[in-house]
Amino acid sequence: MYDASEEIIELMKESVFSVFISVCFKVFFCFVDAKIDSHCATLRHINVINVKKMIKLIIFDLDGTLLDTREDIADACNYSLQMCGCPERALDEYNMLVGRGICNLFRGALPPEHRDEEMVMKMKGHFIPRYNSHICDKTLPYPGIMEMLDTLASKGIAFAIASNKYQEGTEILAERLLQRHTFIKILGQRDGKPIKPDPAIIEEAMQSVPGISADEVIYCGDSDVDMQTGTNAGVRTIGVTWGFRSREELAAYNPWFLADSPAEISAIVLSDSE
Repeated sequence: MYDASEEIIELMKESVFSVFISVCFKVFFCFVDAKIDSHCATLRHINVINVKKMIKLIIFDLDGTLLDTREDIADACNYSLQMCGCPERALDEYNMLVGRGICNLFRGALPPEHRDEEMVMKMKGHFIPRYNSHICDKTLPYPGIMEMLDTLASKGIAFAIASNKYQEGTEILAERLLQRHTFIKILGQRDGKPIKPDPAIIEEAMQSVPGISADEVIYCGDSDVDMQTGTNAGVRTIGVTWGFRSREELAAYNPWFLADSPAEISAIVLSDSE
C-alpha cells in the first residue's frame, strides 16, 4: 500500500519554509519603507528651513499701537458732541469707539436717537479742525516704541503705517512724533478707499516693496479689526496688548504672536528671521 505520509511531511516543510521566507520579505520591506518615509520627512523639514523667508516689511496700525492718541481724540470728540448739543463720553468709552474710522467714531459717540448721517457730518465739521489744532497735546509714542523701531531698522526692515484714522491726521502724527524713522507708506482713511478690515490698505503698502511676498510681511495692531485685516491680507499678525483693546479680544483671532511690550516685537521678529 502506498504511504503518502513522507511526501506530505515534505510538502509541509516546503510550505512552512515558504511562509517563513514570505514573512521575512514583508518585514524587510516594511523596515525599508519606514526608513524611506523617515528620510523624506527629514528632507521636507530641511526644505522648510531652507525656504524660510526673512521679514522685509512690518506694517503698523497707528492709534493704540505706535501712539497713545486716546486723550486727544476724546477731547476733540467731546468738544464736537458739545457743539452738537449732545452729552460727552467718558474717556474709557473711547477704547471701544476708536479704530473704525472717524465716521464710525461719531456714530458710536452720538446718542442713538442722533446717529443719522446729517449729525455725523456735523460732528466731522467740528472734529477735524479741533483735532488738527490739538493733535499732539497729549499724544506720545508708547514707551519702547522708538527703541523697537531703531532695532528693527538697523536690520534693514522697512516700515509702513496702515490706519483707519483720516489721512491728514495720520500724516501729521507720523511727521511730528515718528520723524526719526522713514515709513515707506503712510496710509490712512481716504475717500473712495475701503477701511480696515478690508485688506486693500495692506496690499497697497506691500506694493512699495517690489517682489515682496505675504510671508515676508507682518501687520501689528491693537484691535480685533487689525487682526482681521492681517488675516484677510494673508500676512502674519502681531497683537499688541498695551493699546485700546484687551488681550482676550486679540487672542480670539489667533494672531501669530501677542506682544506685551515693543521689545517683544523686536525679539520675535529678529529670532524668526535668523
